[in-house]
Amino acid sequence: MGVRVGALLGRMVGALALSFVLLVGSTATAIWWTARQDARPASDAIVVLGSAQYNGVPSSIFEARLEHARALYEDGVAPVVVTVGGKATGDQFTEAEAGRDYLADGGVPADALLPVEEGVDTLESMRAVAAVFDERGWTTAVLVTDPWHALRAERMAEDAGIVADSSPTRQGPAVQTRVTQFRYILRETAAYLLYRATGESVAGAPGIG
Repeated sequence: MGVRVGALLGRMVGALALSFVLLVGSTATAIWWTARQDARPASDAIVVLGSAQYNGVPSSIFEARLEHARALYEDGVAPVVVTVGGKATGDQFTEAEAGRDYLADGGVPADALLPVEEGVDTLESMRAVAAVFDERGWTTAVLVTDPWHALRAERMAEDAGIVADSSPTRQGPAVQTRVTQFRYILRETAAYLLYRATGESVAGAPGIG
């Protein structure tokens, strides 16, 4: 009897382990697949996910996102670019401000720029953007972020009530090497599964919590 119970428990543990491996593998594959897509339908707004800024100057990761957003705007994807992100303790500028100023200096008209100066992670930022969308009667967005972050950003936006597609940047530190890409995929797999399980976001690499 004890042997049969032990064997049954062993099979159950094995099945659970296999299920976990399959879940992680399928999630990582979905992140990789979404990262390779570039959806840019006509939308109400282009939403640029914030990242680190230094005294108003966007980091290299943030700059890559902003340059991509500017290209989408110039291609007529949306009439407005929404920059989003708050500030850390001690900062003088929010990520949203830094992004807005960068795009304005790059030639995007002031009336086509909308900073949403809230959010210390993706979840907070998406909820803040969703509130702004509700106020303006907007429903659709093209999200600009790093490739590996796109799936989780889309999910959070959709959960907040936005019909979201993503057009990830192909430049910047997040895509420089295979090792970097692998590290980001692993991190995003854990962050995505945590969000789906708990509804919470996670802090971590700059700008993609």
